[in-house]
Amino acid sequence: MSSRICIIGSGPTGIFTLKNLITSASPLTVSVYEAEQNAGKGTPYLPGANDPVMLSNIPSIEIPMLSETLIDWLSSQSDEYLDLFSIVRSKINEREFYPRLVLGDYFQDQFAAILADGRNNGHTIEVRSGHRVTDIALAMNDIRVRVCGPDGEFDAIFDHVVMATGHIWPAQTEVKPGYFSSPWPAAALRSAGRGRVGILGTSLSGIDALLTVASSRGSFVRDGAGDLQFQAAAGCEDFSAAMMSRKGLLPEADFYCPLPYLTPSVCTEQAVDEAIACGPSLLLDRIFDLFREEIATADPHYAAEIGLSLLTVDTFADAYYGRRSSVDPFVWAAANLAEAERNIERQFTIPWRYAILITHEIIARAIPHLDTDDLQRFNRSFKSIFVDEYATVPHLSIKRLLALRNSGRLEIIRLDERYEIETEGLVRGARIEMGTRREVFDSFIDATGQSALSAQDLPFPTLLQQHGVEKASTFEPISLICDDASGKIRRTGGIDVDESYRPLKTAPLTNQLYCVAIPFLLHKHPFVQGITSAAELGETAAKAILEDIIRARSPVLMSA
Repeated sequence: MSSRICIIGSGPTGIFTLKNLITSASPLTVSVYEAEQNAGKGTPYLPGANDPVMLSNIPSIEIPMLSETLIDWLSSQSDEYLDLFSIVRSKINEREFYPRLVLGDYFQDQFAAILADGRNNGHTIEVRSGHRVTDIALAMNDIRVRVCGPDGEFDAIFDHVVMATGHIWPAQTEVKPGYFSSPWPAAALRSAGRGRVGILGTSLSGIDALLTVASSRGSFVRDGAGDLQFQAAAGCEDFSAAMMSRKGLLPEADFYCPLPYLTPSVCTEQAVDEAIACGPSLLLDRIFDLFREEIATADPHYAAEIGLSLLTVDTFADAYYGRRSSVDPFVWAAANLAEAERNIERQFTIPWRYAILITHEIIARAIPHLDTDDLQRFNRSFKSIFVDEYATVPHLSIKRLLALRNSGRLEIIRLDERYEIETEGLVRGARIEMGTRREVFDSFIDATGQSALSAQDLPFPTLLQQHGVEKASTFEPISLICDDASGKIRRTGGIDVDESYRPLKTAPLTNQLYCVAIPFLLHKHPFVQGITSAAELGETAAKAILEDIIRARSPVLMSA
């Protein structure tokens, strides 16, 4: 009898899970349930959820291998398809960024190829689009899922279940007239854009929201010199926008670097693991010592410039952002873009920037082992510098922002610590209040992105009643404990999972449930975002499932 496996979600994480599962020599029975009608695309790449102006921030060279690379797939598309997205065939290359909708089409075709390969290899695979899993119940040896589809509800029993549900957005985007609680789906933002638009967040999510609204109120065109300009459409002459964040900074342009990542000289996996082995006390400071030495080794000039030897994990971010904070964000963006374009042309990598980039995933190994104090310190400032490096944005997105600025339609507002968002007394939109300063917007979009979710946010009531998942636990430092010198554990959020992403403490019920849904992992795995993370999550879950199947079959084989 073949093993029965359920994958909830057919986005990139589900696709990479299936890709690894079909390598099994034993026949599998796999059911893929997808809530959307389009299976194989994933929430970040769905039509309607995305606008053509929204660019992905991952190039082909960084996408883990599927049936074919993105650029090979693009090169095989018709001229008509490429024209839809203004893609010039002769300029297709592995480091270019393409619209999210293009990646959705690419993933859907890769999903279809994996399905064909799996079936050709003897596996039974069914895909049910428009079917939402509404409940999960653990039993002693199997798992029941409740599925809601076009023809009603039904139960299905599986040996293994993979929750690859991806990002979760609010059920309703425009929660009040002109107030949008999320930038997704993009189609919902088309009613924004009249008058002044406020966008909370200056990261790629905020940029996507702004450009979606701007493209519905005008167009980006090139002038005689080839520079990008924004022209408002007739009747939209009053359109303007303000992006806002605590730092009041724009993300930087994507920069040239060797791919795949080179191995750090000092802050290596072995060094970080040795630091972890010494226990949670002062772990973050030991990790920062490795990080600081890595930066100093890679770029002594930068280290001297920011006074690295005197910095701590709590002060590094201030020095890192210091130069940028003192310059107008658009002036900095223009200069940074020009530098990035020059470096790409000559294939030059800024050493200190690359050192931060290649250490972020290694340092992430230590985060689940931090105590509550160090986890708070990490989240307060140190985390942001890694996000700033790996979440750089496509050059075209920066050029569009500069075009809006040059047309007098975009500003950046730096929020203070006590800002408040108010809607009372307004027919539409919202206002920002900071002491005596007040900014009023006809439309307002919260584009701060996907937040970390915890166990109670799971939409599976029986699983919660069974306590099949629990909030992630974090060690309390001894200095805070009066009654227990050994310290204690405090539940701090996210979901407690093992190294294979199985929720902990499901005994005596089965432990063959896998949580690879990114929002529920962010609390302890803050860098688990994007396609490369989806590939790692899917591979890890599939490997554990296949190993379990082999173990389960071993006694049968031995008795035979």
